[in-house]
Amino acid sequence: MQFANPTYLYLLLILAPLIAWYIVRMSKTQASFKLASTHAFNSKNRGVKTYLRHLPFALRMMAVALIIVVVARPQAVDSWEESETQGIDIVLALDVSGSMLAQDLQPNRLEAAKKVAAEFITDRKNDNIGLVIFAGESFTECPMTTDHKV
Repeated sequence: MQFANPTYLYLLLILAPLIAWYIVRMSKTQASFKLASTHAFNSKNRGVKTYLRHLPFALRMMAVALIIVVVARPQAVDSWEESETQGIDIVLALDVSGSMLAQDLQPNRLEAAKKVAAEFITDRKNDNIGLVIFAGESFTECPMTTDHKV
């Protein structure tokens, strides 16, 4: 991944002093008292609320970090290869009207035409092939493509 403006990522360094300030502030604002023994106040049974009080600050820091990353404009790097092949553009027209259901070919004309078209396409590896179907009106079933699995 690349960034269009990677210098903005230096703004992420601002988060460290903000987090340090939060830790110092929380340690000063918590109530404290001195006891001879703290055995009775063992902190093993801290409730969820103890940790949830830090959630708003954590969410703010994540929001600031994400905004900084967005401003840096991450961009995906695509690896394109230029290749030249020899081929032609072919559009197959296939009749799908009711007359193609005649059984003079096995199983019918439509299935026989599909089979011949599939065999034709497999032999044309470097050609762009499209498909137009018609029965009264014509429709572009598949635009020109080199993806012959479509």
